[in-house]
Amino acid sequence: MKFKVSRSALYNKLQALNRVLNSKNTLSILDCYLFDIQGNTMNITASDSDSSLISSLELIESESDARFCIKAKVIQDTLREIADQPLQIDINLETMEIRGDYMNGYFQIVGERTDEYPAPPALDADARQFSIAQVKLLSGINGSIFALADDDIRPVMTGIYLDFTPECLVFVGTDGRKLVRRKQFAIKSEEQIGFILPKKPANILKSLLTKDEAPCDMSFDQKLMKVVTPDFTLTSRLIEGRYPNYNSVIPQNNPYTASVDRMALISALKRVMVQCDQASALVKLQLSNNNLTLSGQDINYSTRGEENVPCQYENNAIRIGFKATLLLDILNSLECADIELHLADPGRAGLIMPAEQKPEEEVLLLLMPMMLND
Repeated sequence: MKFKVSRSALYNKLQALNRVLNSKNTLSILDCYLFDIQGNTMNITASDSDSSLISSLELIESESDARFCIKAKVIQDTLREIADQPLQIDINLETMEIRGDYMNGYFQIVGERTDEYPAPPALDADARQFSIAQVKLLSGINGSIFALADDDIRPVMTGIYLDFTPECLVFVGTDGRKLVRRKQFAIKSEEQIGFILPKKPANILKSLLTKDEAPCDMSFDQKLMKVVTPDFTLTSRLIEGRYPNYNSVIPQNNPYTASVDRMALISALKRVMVQCDQASALVKLQLSNNNLTLSGQDINYSTRGEENVPCQYENNAIRIGFKATLLLDILNSLECADIELHLADPGRAGLIMPAEQKPEEEVLLLLMPMMLND
């Protein structure tokens, strides 16, 4: 069986699919890509048993249909150093010997049979289905993934919660210390239903989704989620469990509100946090008379730093402490010019949000305070 394919088109597809593969697999066949040729179309699959990513590639020409597997590292290392040109691939489906001819030479590798390669899991017939612009899904994932927990003590907090409500689609991420809630008003559901997307498939989507209004189809049931675009199909297992009531931890009636230039605050915070205690990373914020003072110190090394940032604030003076690294993560996740800081007292969580919200979305971030000793 022979077919001809563009080297660069094939290599680029494999690079994208490689994000799914694990360095170690319980099934050795999952170290391979699955190639399925039907007519002049080649479907390539990568899987880690929890997630499966399929992408299609148009061949220059093909003799017949075929299915075969090749070790991912073998085929990628082989193609990496070959210049962009058409490759003539000849496969003996009985011996699984594969020969690739190109302008200045050829390569010869051995493939594997597809018998043990697992089929992507199928969703239930009554799975929920939605259509969403890729840029909106990308925005929700980009703006939430930084807030996820890294440990497995509470598995539900290691994924992004997508909460479909009659008013909007809500993206939520939290690790117990910081929380992000992003509402997309263009997507609505007749009833409230949601799922928890694991971090790995979220990162895969983050790298593959386009920054335009091109639609993608999303479907999910109690255990699986599928995203389909013209370029790829991703199927992934979901995190099972009940997500915490995120709205209940957001403080209401915050009387102290300040508006601050986001980039000015980021710059000042970066300078002050150098002098903060390296273990706690505590930075103190004091609001008074249209001024925000940031200060930090490390008693062990007798270092201290302080900066003043102009802001709009005309209420009583208030002080609060935050972990500097977490505050910086939150500020960097936003794209607005000015942010609003909403506070109630030094012991309650602070809220950070854009000073001007876009009409199609609402962004709110929460950061738990640290105890002040002085």
